[in-house]
Amino acid sequence: MGLGNISITGNYPEVSTETMLSKLNTLKEPFQKNFNPHVNDRIDRIKRIQVLVEENIDDFHKALRLDFGTRHEQLSLMADTMPVINNAKHALKNIKKWIKPEKRKPNFPLGLLGSKAYIQFQPYGVVGIISPWNFPLTLSIAPLIEIFAAGNNAMMKLSEFVPATSDLTEKLINKYFNENEVVVINGGPQTSQSFAGLPFDHLLFTGSTNVAKKVASEAATNLVPMTLELGGKSPVIVGPNAKMKKSVDKIMMGKLLNSGQICISPDYVFVPEGKTEEFVQHAQEHVAENYPTIKNNPDYTSIIHLNHFERLRDLISDAKSKGATIVELNPAQEDFSQQEHHKIVPTLILNPTDDMKVMKEEIFGPLMPIKTYKNFEDTVSFINQNPKALALYYFGDDKEEMNNVLDNTSSGQAVMNDVLFQFSMHDLPFGGVGPSGMGAYHGHDGFKNFSHKRSVLKGQNILDAGKMISAPFTEATEKNIKRLT
Repeated sequence: MGLGNISITGNYPEVSTETMLSKLNTLKEPFQKNFNPHVNDRIDRIKRIQVLVEENIDDFHKALRLDFGTRHEQLSLMADTMPVINNAKHALKNIKKWIKPEKRKPNFPLGLLGSKAYIQFQPYGVVGIISPWNFPLTLSIAPLIEIFAAGNNAMMKLSEFVPATSDLTEKLINKYFNENEVVVINGGPQTSQSFAGLPFDHLLFTGSTNVAKKVASEAATNLVPMTLELGGKSPVIVGPNAKMKKSVDKIMMGKLLNSGQICISPDYVFVPEGKTEEFVQHAQEHVAENYPTIKNNPDYTSIIHLNHFERLRDLISDAKSKGATIVELNPAQEDFSQQEHHKIVPTLILNPTDDMKVMKEEIFGPLMPIKTYKNFEDTVSFINQNPKALALYYFGDDKEEMNNVLDNTSSGQAVMNDVLFQFSMHDLPFGGVGPSGMGAYHGHDGFKNFSHKRSVLKGQNILDAGKMISAPFTEATEKNIKRLT
């Protein structure tokens, strides 16, 4: 399927609540007849997702490049299309194990007498998905895999900021699936607000903490259970004895991938006092080696749109006005006053203070504030005084420091001596805590997240337990109560 008829304006008409409710009711109808789809039906849907991406992978990469202005196809392969394909393969390999009831142990003596207890994994019904623009496939189509594995149907609200990708996704979903399996909604901001207020059986939202508050408020009108995948300021601690060059290379790779437009991107870094200059030097070397030019370099991703570009420029101006030292990593000394796309050079912000916007807001761009510390405990204290992050990164080989970070901080994920790769682990749940999110998915944990865990107890006929604890209450009844409960 070509891209010839795909709009790239993003001027979507709003979709009425009545239209969305009608589509939602169509998705709910199958559950009135069969609330537990057969595993073969689930497998068929997951295979169709895999084929949908595999057969249209080049068109997806072209659409993503159109939306971003500059985004290399290998980045889209790594961060959007291959994760969907790999997640599908993982689910297909494991789904028959996932759907098996989970045995539980009945209390003594009922278990001894033949009672059985287990958890039955049931579909919720229809899961709503509100996805962002930064990884449009990984955060929209990929969750469908675990949603389908759990036996649910789905309705998806895609981002209006990536219209080429959203249009292509809608056309392909309509081609590979029926309207009683999954429906795509493309519309503007009012559509998103109305979508969040629909009576779903579960809602997955990926985006900012501020928008999540509004989404949660809308969902609360129908008491819809939610999975919130948010963000926040993910800190990096470079230990006193960490290998600096190796640490900086990994940190800057994570900061500059997709130009930092990643919810788990390193947001700011702690380095020991006296080592800032060394960090800066290695960061300059990293950029010079990996991005010798930036302005017309297809390897360096553009900022998604003008508003976000201006917001990032404002963060730099605010920090500079309040005394920070700004270090632009611009190896070819290119002039960005006139440019075709919205690109911001990698920028280090030295000596940031807590009153600067760059230390208050999630950055979501290629800016890196660098804080220093005297005592390692100061880093843990600072992290604990701020909202819980989606990810926390530590570099160093000191086990005491590592345990200090793991035992005395809270974050959605903790990563030692690496960045970003936690997202690609099938057997690690992905999610936040507190203001960085609630609920988690990926792999088996995703299947469980999108399943209702129904408790089932099968009684036995050897002993009438109810009669033993019923009135009239006597000394014998009291003994039976103590035995049975």
